[in-house]
Amino acid sequence: MARLCPLFSGSTGNSYYIGTHTAGVLVDAGRSARQLEGMLKLCGIDPLAVHGILVTHEHTDHISGLRVFAKKYGVPVFCTPGTLRALGTAAAEFEVRPLPGELALGDMAITCFPVSHDCAQPVGYRIQTGDGRTMALATDLGFLSEEVKQGLWGADLVVLESNHDVDMLRAGPYPYPLKQRVLSDRGHLSNAVCAAFLPELLQSGTRRFVLGHLSRTNNTPELALNTALGALVRAGYQPDVDFLLQAAPVENRAGKSIIV
Repeated sequence: MARLCPLFSGSTGNSYYIGTHTAGVLVDAGRSARQLEGMLKLCGIDPLAVHGILVTHEHTDHISGLRVFAKKYGVPVFCTPGTLRALGTAAAEFEVRPLPGELALGDMAITCFPVSHDCAQPVGYRIQTGDGRTMALATDLGFLSEEVKQGLWGADLVVLESNHDVDMLRAGPYPYPLKQRVLSDRGHLSNAVCAAFLPELLQSGTRRFVLGHLSRTNNTPELALNTALGALVRAGYQPDVDFLLQAAPVENRAGKSIIV
């Protein structure tokens, strides 16, 4: 049975496992290989079950363990041509396959869609598992484009960025240029923008929501969850009846997975 296991989420590293206990993929590898191995095992997943790594973009918090993990386990890495160029000479140390429009990996059907972020060619992913369930992930994006909305639409489970509270960010310690970067169309998605889209996704058939890439400086899990919950309740939906909502932990030390 397919599951999502959020291993790490946030500015200190990002990685999600999608698949079964015996076969699946990592979306990003933003912690050391040793940390990725340890967190996979906490989730009851042998690192040998990873049959591919899907890279969203080249920022360090998404690729810091990529080289060592991919080499150690002989795992192919998939990314866009722009991301491959941005990886530079490091990509020569492991097997890299530029992403086509669609990818078949084991019994999974994988597509990617463009997102807006300040890097070479970033993407989100939509993954249909062998048991017919669909999961979609979009983090590190400045706004919800039509391509992003289509990529998420109708998925059984969606991981969507809820990075910051705008008031906390504006009043917080970040220097002004960094605040402007986060708030820009090539920055990160706010709690409010994320929350406003969730009722539309629920109408499309999504029942499980995971809030991802929360800022430790400009957000709290409680604030992100309350903002999302408020939008869904105001739209007339009941938690634990119409939908399930949670925030991805910075580190999934409890080893929890979400069965879809």
